[in-house]
This record gives sequence, C-alpha cells and structure tokens, in this order.
Amino acid sequence: MGGIADLIVGRLRGRGVACLFGVPGGGGNLDLIDAAGRAGLPFVLTSTETGGALAALAQAEVTGHPGACLTTLGPGAASVVNGIACAFLDRAPLVVFTDSYPAAARGMFAHQRLDHAALLAPVTKWSAILMPDTIAETIDRALDTAFAAPPGPVHVDCPGDLNDVAMNDVAPRWQGREDRGDVPQPRAPRFDALVSRSRKPLLLVGLGARRPADAAAIGALCERRSVPAMVTYKAKGVVPDDCPWFAGVFTNAAIEQPLIDDSDLLIGVGLDPVELIPRSWKRAQPIVYCGPWTVEDRHVPFVEQLVTDIPSAMRRIDALLTGSSWDASDVRRKVEDQQRRLSVPAPGMTAQRVVQIAAERLAPVARVTVDAGAHMFPATMLWPANAPNEMLISNGLSTMGFAVPAAIGTALLDRSRPVVALTGDGGLLMCAAELLTAAREQLRIIVIVFSDASLSLIEIKQQQRAFQPAGVALGAVAWPALAGSLGVDAFCATSEAQLERSVAQALACQGPCLIEARIDRSNYSATLRAVRG
Repeated sequence: MGGIADLIVGRLRGRGVACLFGVPGGGGNLDLIDAAGRAGLPFVLTSTETGGALAALAQAEVTGHPGACLTTLGPGAASVVNGIACAFLDRAPLVVFTDSYPAAARGMFAHQRLDHAALLAPVTKWSAILMPDTIAETIDRALDTAFAAPPGPVHVDCPGDLNDVAMNDVAPRWQGREDRGDVPQPRAPRFDALVSRSRKPLLLVGLGARRPADAAAIGALCERRSVPAMVTYKAKGVVPDDCPWFAGVFTNAAIEQPLIDDSDLLIGVGLDPVELIPRSWKRAQPIVYCGPWTVEDRHVPFVEQLVTDIPSAMRRIDALLTGSSWDASDVRRKVEDQQRRLSVPAPGMTAQRVVQIAAERLAPVARVTVDAGAHMFPATMLWPANAPNEMLISNGLSTMGFAVPAAIGTALLDRSRPVVALTGDGGLLMCAAELLTAAREQLRIIVIVFSDASLSLIEIKQQQRAFQPAGVALGAVAWPALAGSLGVDAFCATSEAQLERSVAQALACQGPCLIEARIDRSNYSATLRAVRG
C-alpha cells in the first residue's frame, strides 16, 4: 500500500497506539508492517491471531489509547474472533486490520474467501472496507468509533490493490466525529433524592471508572465522606486494597453480602452488568448508576442512571451527602473475614497460598494478569492492587488463554518492570506458544501456572450436579521442559518453601520465566461455595 500504509500508521501513532500485533499474511498487511517499521511503531509477531488481539487489548487498557492488530484473510480473520470478542465484552478500544482480495477479484475466487464483516459483526462496533476515495475518513472514523462510549473493537478490511492508489487520490481527514457517548444528563431527580437521604451508601465501582482521574475522584469521595467502595475484577486498584474504605471485590456473589446488608443505597460507579455473575439480583436496597455510558438494566434494576464523567458524578454525590454512619474498622473486619472464609485449607499446597506467597514478593513491583479458572477466586481477592489496571483480567468474556498474551502486551510498555501472569494449566495450554513470543522479545514476564492437571472449575460444576468427572482431565505436562524448549527459564515448586525460592529466582531473571506450582485442588469446591454460595 506504500504511502497509504504510511498514512494508516501515522493515524495510529497519532492516537497513541504503542505496538501493532498479529500474524501477517501475504497481502496489504505486509505494507502495514513495513510502514510501521519506518515510523518506529513496533510490529510484534504473536503465535496466534487471538494472542495478538489480547496483547493489543491489554495495551489499550493500560494506556487508555487504542490497541491494534492485524491478520491475513480467511483463516486469520476466523482465528482472531475470540480476542475481538474479549475486547467487545470488556469494553476495550481495538482496531483490527484484515487482508482481503482486491476489489476486482472480491467475488471471483472462493479460496480462503470469507465475509469478514459478517463474521465479525456480532463482536465489533463497526466494520468497513478501505476504499480509494475514503481511506483517511475510514481510518479516522474507525479510531473515533473504537473510543465512542462504550469503547470496543472495530474492523477494517484492507484490499490488496490499495498499493496502486496515488496519495493525491486520498481524501482528507473525516470531518465528522463519532459520538463519544451519551450527552451528560444534568437532571436526575431520583438519583439526587436517594443519595441525599442515604446514611450508608456503598459504591460498587466497575470497568467504566478506571481512568486515573476517576480513581482520584472516587478515592477523594471515600475519604472525605467516609464511604466504602467495592470494586469489580476489572476495577481492582481503583480503590487500593490498603485504603481504609476498600470494601472488597464485587461480583454479585454470596461472600459480599454481609457488607451489602449494612448499606441503605448501592451506587454503581461505572458498573457495567457485563462483569457480574449471571444470577438473579436479590439485593433489597435501591441501586442507582453513574458513569460515562448508559448500561442495561434488565439484570441490575437501576432506579436511575446519571450519564456523565466519573469526576463530575463524584462531585455531585459529595454535594448531596449529608453524613455517613459507616465505621471504617467494621468495613475492614468484614473484608478480612471474606479473606479468612476464602482461605480453605487442603493437605497440599493450595492456590490461595500460591497467590499469597507470590504477591508478598511480586505485588509491590509488578503488574499482574489473571486467567479464567478456579485460581481466579484467590487471585482477585488476595492479590493487592494500588492503582487502576494494575490487575488485568478478562471479565466480560471471561476467556481462558488471556493472561499470557495480556502480559506480553503489558510488558512491552515497560521493559524495566516485571509482569506476573497467573494461569491455570488448561488456560496455558491454549496459548503456550506465546511463551515463544515472550522469549523472542525478551520480556520480563513471570508465568505462574497453577498445575493440577484438570479443568478444575468445570470439574467442580460436574461434582455439584452429581456427575462423574468426564472430559476434564488434562494429563501431565512437563511445564519446565516445555518452557525450556521455547527459551524460557523455568522452575517447579511442590511446596511453599520451594515456591518462595522459585519466586526469588524468577525476580532475578532478565527475560521470561515460568514457575510450575503444583496445586492440591481438593479445596476448590469449598472455595467456590465460600465465594458464590
């Protein structure tokens, strides 16, 4: 695409894109990679297209700028779907470029021909084909749409004949801008009335409140008005774990109920129901919402929604509150009780102890990414975070295979700081080849694999329904040998003492490393009951 590719890369860099990820084909994305090299925008080859999308998603969450990835036509577009779906349900701005046949040949060849727009329609906000007379407009609109509230992925198809287009045929920048969200609503009488009457309001902070300015405004309100706040998985760190008004993690589960029972009003702050466990809403208190976009109310019965930016909403709440009956020491006791209930013992080394031992050394210096699986419960509750996006997790989609690609994207933003990826062995098997990506890029990633040779969370659900275990046994994997074959240093821990030594060794590594933590999974069922009831 020559100069066209330079224009596209320039637009990406101008909007803060840090890297371009993916698996190239033989079409126009080779021009994009070449242009990225000339512009100093790193192209990072991943082992899978979904891995590239997840790495880009992680960068979008950490930086607040869009992520970007590319694929070839046909199988590449089909392979990237899971990563795009994750960005769609986790509300992350992502631009996905796919190769396609030249316009003149679009209906001619059946080989590798898929309708990319139709394939990706359910998991993208917008899709377009680059056309000679609207190239600049399309790229600008794609970036604007990715950011429009709620943020999400967009798709751009790149025909292989665009390299024949002369730059003087390219239209200037798109003059209109995509709507960036709902117009702030100055009137919300039921919101105001409920807040002004409340004496024990409880904030439920979600993924729509993760900007630094959001965290500062929420923290100031909690301190000034003595109001506690629970955070969702993706909002972990918005209210630091060591804050006196940190009230634990909110997922719509049983373990949170004692604190919720003490409140007289729930205030969803950027709380998107996409994050919550899909079970009936049984809270007796009224709940209101404030945040940057309108959210569904079919699951969570919001009495009223105040659509505005988070700092403005916090100022409004501050002005409405007249007093608080909360006791910070009681809030802290209830959070500590949650953690005690989670710490279910077992004869061998538990996932809980792995998280606690690793967090003691690593949480002060490292970001952490968390995969879906049974280890997720202790990871989200016991690993402390002191700032937004210090913990990255797929929650809207809750996909396995997230932690390692997300760690790659995050580590590329700051090579001096380690990133910890907490993953089960089932999740790691889905993306193990990305260990090679980490080794090739010499990234300071510490992968801790909770090794129990089973899809444990699914096994628990089989037990709950009195089924015999079937289709959940993974078999033994020699994780240190596999990691070593990909150029990754590796250690194995079967006891807490070995784990402590392994963590110390991992911290000394200048490139990626893996710790296999062999887990006793016999307490998983009791752990799930303690959390979800």
